[in-house]
Amino acid sequence: MPFTARPPTTTFWRLGRRVAVIGFLSASAAVGLAGTAFAHVTAQPGNAAQGSYTEVAFRTPNEEDNAATIKLEVSLPIDHPIASVSIEPVPGWTATVDKTNLVTPIKTDDGDVTQEVSKITWSGGQLAPGQFEDFNVSLGPLPSDTDKLVFKAVQTYSNGDVVRWIEDSPPGGPEPEHPAPTLTLTKATTDDPAEAAPSPPVDIAAPGGSAATAGPTFGVIGAVLGLIGAILGGLALRRRSSSGTGTGGT
Repeated sequence: MPFTARPPTTTFWRLGRRVAVIGFLSASAAVGLAGTAFAHVTAQPGNAAQGSYTEVAFRTPNEEDNAATIKLEVSLPIDHPIASVSIEPVPGWTATVDKTNLVTPIKTDDGDVTQEVSKITWSGGQLAPGQFEDFNVSLGPLPSDTDKLVFKAVQTYSNGDVVRWIEDSPPGGPEPEHPAPTLTLTKATTDDPAEAAPSPPVDIAAPGGSAATAGPTFGVIGAVLGLIGAILGGLALRRRSSSGTGTGGT
């Protein structure tokens, strides 16, 4: 059977279509990964220096389709008490604080601290589906005798659903279904721990890498592939049009 060469126009058209499909799939995967990265209540940034003062945002997404988040409770670790806790106001929300008496007072330059903040509750607001809110807290000095702080969070919805983000993530193990917001503590990099800058924000890491990093990366790849597909498809159309015009004749 004689070999028939495929017209260049057809080749360009099919190649452009395939590249465009790959770009679309990559972009879709990026959206899925990004959604996973923000699916939990997390502590942002995820890292801070031991002994430092830092601001932590408890980032809370609404995972329900037909209900609003109406309350968030965050429990501070009582085994590693923090002397100074300040809350940034959130418009529409009211913050209340529970305190616990310390067995051993914390010595500070301003005197002994005999109570610690054990729980912060934000209520009175409405966080609609598809939205998230940052509840900011200033903490310090952070303890120097541990490498992480675990903040257990409880999220309440308007339909009565309650999600408890209270499970500890074991080192090197799989992420639990409802991980607690965690702040990783690193060694101070300056002589004055109060001046040690926290590390850049990190989101929840998926096995084998960071979902927050993978999402934008795949998004860029998908956009580039989609652009290449559009260019190749345009070239194919132009060649097909030119071919049709050239063979017309009288």
